[in-house]
Amino acid sequence: MHSLFFSMDALIGFLSQFITLRRFQLFKDVAANRTRYITPVLEDIYQPHNASAVLRTCDCLGIQDIHIIEERNRYKLNPDVELGSAQWLNLIRYNKPEGNTAAAIESLKANGYRIVATTPHAKDVSLDSLDLSRGKIALLFGTELKGLSQQALDQSDEFVRIPMTGFTESFNISVSVAIVAYSLIRDLRNSSLPWRLNDAEQKLLILDWLRKSIKYSDQLEKRFIFDNQNKDPWQSNL
Repeated sequence: MHSLFFSMDALIGFLSQFITLRRFQLFKDVAANRTRYITPVLEDIYQPHNASAVLRTCDCLGIQDIHIIEERNRYKLNPDVELGSAQWLNLIRYNKPEGNTAAAIESLKANGYRIVATTPHAKDVSLDSLDLSRGKIALLFGTELKGLSQQALDQSDEFVRIPMTGFTESFNISVSVAIVAYSLIRDLRNSSLPWRLNDAEQKLLILDWLRKSIKYSDQLEKRFIFDNQNKDPWQSNL
């Protein structure tokens, strides 16, 4: 018996038979416009409305990953607000008994992200002055009441503020994410920076969406593997 030989393209092609061509094309179009160049990091956001609104905004703007720190509060969603957006995104949760802020920042830095706290600070820059060309950015957002923790501020590389000209000193957290994300996504799309997912990342994303969209996809995939495991590897599309 030969070892299992088949490509991701072959598996995607097989599963795509079980959705409409229009939906499959939508998956490809959306994946082609996804980015990990910027990623929100939400520290202890506890209001379900705000938590859900952030996901909906990120999906609409093409931001794929959202990092969720649950140090004191659990991150709860409101289905009537997020409208299914969570299933199309990668939610990376940090929810051990303690040390979640430090763990999140350490992981992001290890993956090449600059840690940018969205808060007024003595060394802050205005949102429209944030330099995207210096590499990937992880944007830290805290709660409306307390803002970011001191640990998050101490471990941040840079600080950015949203320009405001009114009497109120802060935006709602979901509005803050929307303003910052929209501004940076617009600038990225108008730049020559490599903000898109690479080909392999896009294929993994499409495969994940197919699995989530097709009823009994796990059983169909097992059938695909069974049908292909005895094929001559020299005949496989590697």
